[in-house]
Amino acid sequence: MRKLPVWLGAAAASLFLSASAHAACEAQKPGDELTGAEAEAVYDCLKADLQAGYQKGPKRWIPEDFVKDYPGWTKVSAFPAAPGFHGGRFLVTYVNSIGADEYLKYKPENVNIPAGTRIAKESFAVNDDGKASPGPLFLMEKVEAGKSPETDDWYYMMVAPNGTPQAVNVLVACSECHQGNFGEQGGLGYPVEDARIK
Repeated sequence: MRKLPVWLGAAAASLFLSASAHAACEAQKPGDELTGAEAEAVYDCLKADLQAGYQKGPKRWIPEDFVKDYPGWTKVSAFPAAPGFHGGRFLVTYVNSIGADEYLKYKPENVNIPAGTRIAKESFAVNDDGKASPGPLFLMEKVEAGKSPETDDWYYMMVAPNGTPQAVNVLVACSECHQGNFGEQGGLGYPVEDARIK
């Protein structure tokens, strides 16, 4: 392993090592040219670092168990899908046991996602040089009918790759997009068809 200079602080050293680890996950081609298998290989390389990064630090207004538990939920994308939303990042989606069965139907309309459903979308980007970088963890929670009517009873949250909770305008940045593009399917942005679990 490469020896770091003594003067390099702990925070800087952590960033240096993280960047080195991500360099090993390079795709060798632009992200928009990756096959599903190639995107999965990049994800497999990044996965441990992604999940460890999301776990760091206090989560403040985001329930700690949400971030801690999601890796044990049902993975509902066969490989990382880049549908164009979420900044064009590749997304790997997990759903908890309350909502997984309904979600996996990938219904185009009349979706009845039960309250208590939690969804986590890990993300990463691959630039035009094939370099991979971790992205935020996007979170959704379905709450009781009438609890948040302006968001169709969805709570939206986001955690940065370093574990810091991100303050976002959930109406403009999250709900309007989900309802405008996926309102007929309960606000769910499913993985692209090829990436769905058969």
